[in-house]
Amino acid sequence: MLTTAKPAAPTATTAVRLGFALLAAAAVNTVIALGAVSLDDGGIRMGLSPAAYLPATAIGLLLGTVGWFVIARRAPNALRVVVPAVLVLTWVPDLMLLNVGATAANVIGLMLMHLVVTTAVVTALRPTLVPSPGSVQAVGTAD
Repeated sequence: MLTTAKPAAPTATTAVRLGFALLAAAAVNTVIALGAVSLDDGGIRMGLSPAAYLPATAIGLLLGTVGWFVIARRAPNALRVVVPAVLVLTWVPDLMLLNVGATAANVIGLMLMHLVVTTAVVTALRPTLVPSPGSVQAVGTAD
């Protein structure tokens, strides 16, 4: 079990991880958007153009990073609850698009994009968590 006493300071390695996370999230979100557009017959295609989702991907990664470090500094164990809760909250506006003419393919595509950005942030920043002095880490799980 990995718990934290306090997060490690951001380093160049963390910046590189975040850069790769941004590239990966943008690539995966492009694939999702293309799939959603191909299935979005007669919908409004909200958020499925590169001009909409690429900046949103970068902003989501930035906000997720800021949130991660703020929470990790004050209550690192809360990340296990906060990250999934925030993800679910980001789906609320997506679901509300159903009321204005979005198709299920559009909404599911946007929800998957939010999941991709969340996964990218967690994958990039999980190594910044420092094991607390009393915790035991399983063999082979060192970051």
